[in-house]
Order: sequence, then C-alpha cells, then structure tokens
Amino acid sequence: MEKLSRLITRVAEPIAAAMLAAMFITFLLQIFSRYVMLQPFGWTLELCLILWVWIVFFTNAFLVGERDHVTFDILYNSGSRRVRTVLALISAAAIVAGMLYAFLPTVDYIDWMKMRRTSTVENPLTGERIPLRTIFSIYAIFMVVVALRYALRFVAILRGGPPDADHDLLKDAPDATRVEER
Repeated sequence: MEKLSRLITRVAEPIAAAMLAAMFITFLLQIFSRYVMLQPFGWTLELCLILWVWIVFFTNAFLVGERDHVTFDILYNSGSRRVRTVLALISAAAIVAGMLYAFLPTVDYIDWMKMRRTSTVENPLTGERIPLRTIFSIYAIFMVVVALRYALRFVAILRGGPPDADHDLLKDAPDATRVEER
C-alpha cells in the first residue's frame, strides 16, 4: 500500500505543478493583455478559474495528507487510546458515509452540467466551448478518492489503533506538552 501511495504522489505532483504553472502563465498573460496591450483577453480569467478548481480538488484528492489539514484535536489528544480509536473510527466512517451519500446526486448534477458550456474557453483541438460537466468532473473524482482513502483509514485504525502520528505536529517543539497514555 505504501508503494502505491508513493507512486500516486510521484505521478500527481508534476500534474499539479503543471496546472499551477499553466494558471500562473495565464495570469501573467491576463495582466499583459490588460495593462500593456490595453485589450484584455476574456478567456484568461475563465481559464484561471477552471485551473483553480482542478488544482484544489486534484491536490486534495491525491497529494494533501491527513497531517496537512486543520484539526481541532484537543479532546482527541486528551482521551485515552480507546477514546481516540473510537473518535478516529467515527470520523473516518462519517466522511465515507457522507461522500457515498452525496455521490450519486453530485454525479447527476455534474452530468446535467453537460448542456452548459464555458463562456470563452474553447477546446484547442475542436474549437468548441468546453462543457461544464468536463470541468466539474474533478469533484466526482475527488469524492471517490476521499471515500476510498478514509475507508482504508478506517480499516487501518481497526487493525492498528488511532492514528496519533497525524496529531503530533508539535512533538519536536521544545516547549510542547504531550498527553500521556492512559
């Protein structure tokens, strides 16, 4: 499982970097067209927004780890190992259940978006405007990946106990206080 995770990260990082570079170049082109040429390109703003949506959901699905999320874990850290295990199981199950519950209505809405198209951004191969279904399809991918990640996390918690490493962000700080095992 660790090998698969590293492979996904190795593949996803350059894709995310390319999207970020494309967004940055598009943004610079937008500035150049607006303030130097005094003739703004309308498609640059829409392309930046499309890339932003893809960057957010793609990186959160494939690159952002549990330790990278903001957590309010005072109660979690103050509980015994058994309490932390129960809380971790409940939270993982809730995320999986929420994603699965919302998946079909979300996919249905994304599919409905096929009739709407971008205002200014065109497919460079066909010249047609891009269906919004294509743009928002990344959210369905995000939902599947997050549900799978937390289902695997649920199994890992059942096998090995609470994931305390995700909550040890201050362990190297000189004045960090640690809650002792009960």
